[in-house]
Amino acid sequence: MTTLMDRPATSETDVLTTTAGDGTIPVTNDVACLQDLIVNVIFVGLPGDRWVLVDAGMPYTASKIEQAAGRRFGRGVRPEAIILTHAHFDHVGALPTLAERWDVPVYAHRLELPYITGLSSYPPPDPTVGGGAMARLSPLFPRGPWDIGDRARPLPEDGLVPGMSDWRWVFTPGHSPGHVSFFRDSDRTLIAGDAFVTTRQESAIAALTQAPVVNRPPAYFTQDWNAARDTVRRLRDLDPAAVVTGHGRPMKGAALREGLGRLADQFEQEMPRDGRYVREPAVFDERGPVYVPPPVPDPFPKVVATVVLTAGIAAVVASAMGRRRE
Repeated sequence: MTTLMDRPATSETDVLTTTAGDGTIPVTNDVACLQDLIVNVIFVGLPGDRWVLVDAGMPYTASKIEQAAGRRFGRGVRPEAIILTHAHFDHVGALPTLAERWDVPVYAHRLELPYITGLSSYPPPDPTVGGGAMARLSPLFPRGPWDIGDRARPLPEDGLVPGMSDWRWVFTPGHSPGHVSFFRDSDRTLIAGDAFVTTRQESAIAALTQAPVVNRPPAYFTQDWNAARDTVRRLRDLDPAAVVTGHGRPMKGAALREGLGRLADQFEQEMPRDGRYVREPAVFDERGPVYVPPPVPDPFPKVVATVVLTAGIAAVVASAMGRRRE
């Protein structure tokens, strides 16, 4: 059976790759994507005007983000705010540094605030799902908490987005408890975070090459698969004309419409067959995790240990035989 992960985007012209002079990929005239290693940060605002940063990339990239912002908006021009889709390490890596340098508020859904106010860490990832190197390495990824103090603010309950007057936030949980996306009805532009992505993020090769495909959220960090399914269908129903996700290249047109439609219709087939959070979702409240299901049996570490041990024994035997021939 051919899965979504086997299907490339239907049209390369619908995958946005052209880089502007400031180093970003334009999505609309006032939305631009800065690709930072394997993750995207988004600038919202017209050059020379007020602007907002959506998400804050990987650790140790604050200067890169700040320099790109300076090229786009003017050196030393601070954003109105930093807005988060969620608080996983690859979306808040530069957050403490940038929030302090710029001295601006940081907005996130109230269920994400524990992870940026020093209150709680995320539950462990599940390395048994996804089938790629990124999934296997996920236990090494930071889980927080990060603490930006009183700069952290909850997003307004009315759906408005501070500093983004013509946008609204959409509750899109599943990948994380308080994940949100941002949608502009006037031109149907979507900033989706990791609600879905446009690459196969579990694969290190795909993450580095950015091979375009509309795909499920990164599996190893997704901790409520039923909610993730409902989220994808909610975003499909918005009928976005253009999207920038947390991972992968921005996409528009038929490639986006057809890919997101297939993902929404076939989400159960694209879910992992088994896994810690496939069996049961994690449960959260405003202080952090309330219930974390037990891990599933994972033969991988034993397989690796057996391979290493076997290789070591073979090396010792080969060495001994070589000395005997001498």
